[in-house]
Amino acid sequence: MRSSRLAALELRRFGRGRLPRAALVALLLLPLLYGALYLWSFWDPYGRLDRIPVALVNEDRGARVGGERLDAGADLTEGLRESRTFDWHEVSAREARAGVADGRYYLSLTVPADFSRRIASSAGDTPETGALQVRTDDANNYIVGQISRTVFHEVRSAASTKAARSFLDRIFISFSDLHGATEKAADGADDLKGGIGKAEKGSQALADGLTTAKDGSDKLAKGVSTLDTAAGDLETGSQRVADGTQQLADKVNGVSAAVRPFLADHEEEIGDTARLVADGAQTVRDHLDTLVKRAPAAAEAAHTASGLLSGTYTARCEKPAPPDPACADLGKAKDAAADVATVADDLNTLVADQDGDLAAMKTDLAVLQRQAQALADRAPHLTEDVDDAVKKVNALNDGAGKVAEGAKKLHTGLGTADKGATALDQGVGRLETGADDLSGGMYKLADGSSRLAGGLHDGAAKIPDYDERERDARTSVMADPVRLASQDLHRAPNYGTGFAPYFIPLSLWVGAMVAYMLIPPLNRRALAAGAPAWRIALAGWLPVVAVGVLQTTALMAVLHWAIGLRMVRAAGTVGFLFLVATCFAALVQWLNARFGPAGRILVLALLMLQLTSAGGTYPVQTSPGFFSALHPFLPMSYVVEALRRLVIGGGLAPVWHACGVLVAFTAGALALTALSARRRQVWTLDRLHPELSL
Repeated sequence: MRSSRLAALELRRFGRGRLPRAALVALLLLPLLYGALYLWSFWDPYGRLDRIPVALVNEDRGARVGGERLDAGADLTEGLRESRTFDWHEVSAREARAGVADGRYYLSLTVPADFSRRIASSAGDTPETGALQVRTDDANNYIVGQISRTVFHEVRSAASTKAARSFLDRIFISFSDLHGATEKAADGADDLKGGIGKAEKGSQALADGLTTAKDGSDKLAKGVSTLDTAAGDLETGSQRVADGTQQLADKVNGVSAAVRPFLADHEEEIGDTARLVADGAQTVRDHLDTLVKRAPAAAEAAHTASGLLSGTYTARCEKPAPPDPACADLGKAKDAAADVATVADDLNTLVADQDGDLAAMKTDLAVLQRQAQALADRAPHLTEDVDDAVKKVNALNDGAGKVAEGAKKLHTGLGTADKGATALDQGVGRLETGADDLSGGMYKLADGSSRLAGGLHDGAAKIPDYDERERDARTSVMADPVRLASQDLHRAPNYGTGFAPYFIPLSLWVGAMVAYMLIPPLNRRALAAGAPAWRIALAGWLPVVAVGVLQTTALMAVLHWAIGLRMVRAAGTVGFLFLVATCFAALVQWLNARFGPAGRILVLALLMLQLTSAGGTYPVQTSPGFFSALHPFLPMSYVVEALRRLVIGGGLAPVWHACGVLVAFTAGALALTALSARRRQVWTLDRLHPELSL
């Protein structure tokens, strides 16, 4: 009898009564208990976190930043309530502690009283970190505690990002203010540069002017020194003049005292005498020509008279023995005649020699006549003239004294001026040096102000000036500078989809395990008939394969249409699971065929080893070394990896690899089952009386 017919006969046994039919139905639906129910129970737990009651305590008192009110706690609690991450219950701190302790709330989140103040401190001198307080109790639920840590980490990051955005926004506003202030400073530096440029030109002009002033002050000092010397001479001279005028005044006053009475008594006589002199001068002037004509004759007559008198004197006084009593008078007369002859000769000679000067004499006589006439005319007023002259001389004396005193003061002042001019010259010299230094310094200052203005303009260009839109963009980046640019190549839509590759093979293994509790691993009829071992193995394997195909079909139909499992490669997934069912059936068959009742325990143990080493929940690298070492040698490891690619997506290399592994395991298990069947065809005492029967 062929193996397929033997398998059909084995399955037909389940249609001979209600209980076998119920057992077959239970056998077909058993994988649903492991696969569908497990996956359904936590299909999308993260999508239902809003059903978890959590206590929310807001004790924040708020703060003020830059004159504005900051209520970070209120903003945070409002955002949490709107997010509906959990079922938030805003309660007091006491109620939150009690609720977590008695299990009413799985955890609590507390915003402390100084939360806003600490966040606002980021703009001050002593920034502090705001702390959110989370209270959990793993005795309530460990997984919720783990989830809450992840969620609250995101809450903390969001709160930190918001606080950082506020802080950075103020920084960018400060940058804008600094930019504006720097631009104003740059404009001021431009004005300063222009002013300093003018000042530099002015300082140069000042230096040039002070150089000229130095030359002038030097000349002034020399001139004042010369004036001081001259003033000294003037003081001496004026003093001498004053002394002279004093002597003159004394003499004039003395002469006036002596002459004035005479003039007062003889004014008339002086006038007459002056008129006489004027008349005489006029007479002499009128007879001057006659004198010229008669001078030779007068000289000759004078000589004649002198000779007569000389002869008379000789005759009468020298020759007679007794002298003549009149000799004395004759002697005088003789001498007088001789003198007259001499004078006549001189006059004659003068007239003869000075003929050209007679005209001048006439002029002088005319002047003498006028002056004498004027004196005659002023003679009645000579006393008054003398008084006027005395007054004028006294006035001159007083003026000379004052001049002398003024000259002394002038000398003293010029002495002081000389010192001042010297000091002025020295000061101007120092000013000239200082002006040169100032000019040099102003040149450097002008150059420096130019560089300052340029630097401020460059600095203003480098200081950012952002508008509100740019500030929002930059604060968003700087508050959260590193984002996780995740690219999920094949994203599982929910928690259940991610775990389906793990629970589906589990359910199929359990299905095969239970199937071989109802179907013998080795067909008894074939064993009794002495059929070939390979046919016996196939006869015991094919019924379970058929059951496995039905189990797979029922399980995937429920997962897809009832629970909502969406598979990237649905047909490939179902076909691969058929291969998995055949492989698991072969393995479970061999263990039951080889080890008998103990094989069922080994089937369960092998299931546990596969579940712990397959890496279905956490990566196998996170498991202890024993499970990591066992991972590559068990079929479920390859089944889980292949189902992930078929259900969620990805390359098919692991699928083909898994297919090869499953075929190898299937062939090996069937071969070992055939070997066990051959051994079972020989009856032994152990088979007749087994030590353990299940």
